[in-house]
Amino acid sequence: MGRGPSIEARKNATDAKRGKVFTKLIREIGVAARAGGGDPANNPRLRAAMDKALTANMSKDVIERAIKKATGELEGVEYEEIRYEGYAPGGVAVIVDCLTDNRVRTVADVRHAFSKCGGNMGTEGSVAFMFKRLGVLSYEGGDEDRITEAAIEAGADDVVVYPEDGAIDVLTPPDQFDAVRQAMESAGLVPGYAEVTFRADNDIAVAGETAQQVSRLLVMLEDLDDVQNVYSNADLGDAG
Repeated sequence: MGRGPSIEARKNATDAKRGKVFTKLIREIGVAARAGGGDPANNPRLRAAMDKALTANMSKDVIERAIKKATGELEGVEYEEIRYEGYAPGGVAVIVDCLTDNRVRTVADVRHAFSKCGGNMGTEGSVAFMFKRLGVLSYEGGDEDRITEAAIEAGADDVVVYPEDGAIDVLTPPDQFDAVRQAMESAGLVPGYAEVTFRADNDIAVAGETAQQVSRLLVMLEDLDDVQNVYSNADLGDAG
């Protein structure tokens, strides 16, 4: 019987993945601080980025340095936000949000991923109309009535319950996300996951080889250093 990867190899792979996550979080903190100032009390986007970083066990010192670099207190690199849109196999729509200090490199990497996996990049706005921007607070379980009542009281748009595993999503308008989250947490309902994201109006079901191609494309895009978030309307079923 073959041996699996050594403990050291697994640790190195985990460290590499963690480092890539930290890189993306630091860039998001920097862009948020530069756009809206370094005070999280007056900058909801920065506060959300900091919360995500703390959840990922990033130290407060690292977060503070990222903010100082963005606000000019320390020397740092400036990143710009770019969004690319395109289609994966099976007509699946894909949005790719990037933060980069080299636009030429980033578009080449994103285009390569699309072409390698049987997709193609589109023009600006070619797929974005199929998605809605909204805030999502996710709970792995809990008292459905209590969460629903608190969400309504907090000003949420909708509450979605997933019967298969008991998970509950509280959906909010993007500009109300921070207020709803604070109200839910004040009610003792801390979400396991919370962010402003894109969700498709309708998913496209893909299966077999097409689903595997789509899955490969999404993973390849997410692994790019300059890519912050990837959104799609793919229903992959049991792919992967």
